[in-house]
Amino acid sequence: MSEHYDAYETQSPAAREAHLFDALPELLRQAQRAPAWAKALEGVDPNTVNSRTALAALPLTRKTDIMAAQTKTPPFGGFVAQDAAIKRLFISPGPVFVAEGYEDDPWSAARALYAAGVRPGETVANTFGYHMTPGAFILESGLHALKCRVIAAGAGNSADAVTTLSALAPTVYCGVPDYLNILLDKAAAEGLSLSFNKALVSGAALPLDLRARIEKRGVRVTQCYATADLGVIAYESSAREGLIVNEGLIMEIVRPGTGTPVAEGEVGEIVVTRFSKTTPLIRFATGDLTAHLSGPSPCGRTNMRIKGWMGRADQRTKVKGMFVDPQQIAKVVAQHGAIARARLVVRRADHADAMVLLVAGPAPGTEPEIAATLKSVTNLSGAVEIVPESALPNDGKVIADERPVEG
Repeated sequence: MSEHYDAYETQSPAAREAHLFDALPELLRQAQRAPAWAKALEGVDPNTVNSRTALAALPLTRKTDIMAAQTKTPPFGGFVAQDAAIKRLFISPGPVFVAEGYEDDPWSAARALYAAGVRPGETVANTFGYHMTPGAFILESGLHALKCRVIAAGAGNSADAVTTLSALAPTVYCGVPDYLNILLDKAAAEGLSLSFNKALVSGAALPLDLRARIEKRGVRVTQCYATADLGVIAYESSAREGLIVNEGLIMEIVRPGTGTPVAEGEVGEIVVTRFSKTTPLIRFATGDLTAHLSGPSPCGRTNMRIKGWMGRADQRTKVKGMFVDPQQIAKVVAQHGAIARARLVVRRADHADAMVLLVAGPAPGTEPEIAATLKSVTNLSGAVEIVPESALPNDGKVIADERPVEG
């Protein structure tokens, strides 16, 4: 069986570029039928947008733009095609209301799964949360496209989970890497055997030490880069030399704060144009940083490669698969009048994301109360540490991501 999902993955870069930009004018015409896109693209003649230079002249669209439009005109703010057939409705962190259409594999996950070694007929434990965010359904759509059997496991009680997974014997794990490590540890402690031999992980960092720890136990780990707005943007292959941009997307890397593409190799913000009849996105700025890797992958795939996630262009960051915003930290501060200043620090501890809120002003002993507010606001647990105000640098930073950037 071929290592490649289809022939598009190995086509010449020139052929891919021609195909994408021949199709781009029609995407713009479709988008302009939605009120918000008509306004954003006012005065744009779609027929003239047929090159990267022409695309770079269009305005960026950010999540905050969609949030503002949805507040004024709920539920979708005019960014979804008015005649679209909608299969599911989700809430993306922000919050932003997201629509899923009836297209096959609407989040383009099958390609990443195939590159991870997943093949038709395999049984897969999907441990992303089956709730109002689309993470679980992003991977499930690709698994269905591959005709896999899906265990809608979600992330829950690890003791119950390992008993069930030991009985059902899935060979593939999908979820965040930390939880896979927890399941393997729990199974070993309980004397149970799990049948995982491969994993596609996303939603959290994959440090080299955690990957090595998991792979020593016979599970080959591959990662992909996905968002709740765009689906799978890029994925790792067997070569493990960067992430390969998903077919059917146009990626640009721009200088943060502008829409201007950077030179090859320069770190910049990821901007994606998504071809979708239901939820088209044109020059959607993700807020994530990366850099372009030159040349094709040794695995034979010829699309653009990126170094992977290299931080945020803003201070919004992802912890255990969930975004945390400076606005959320402001809510915590507002609920505790004694806090003069605060900074959320995100680190790695025991192979997992960990966060601590440094606060200046409150009296000793109030840490548990503040920690409860932090969990209520962010849906994540974190420690609270009271520090002198002089210990918090005067640099305007509310969230400090101190996790190492792994290649």
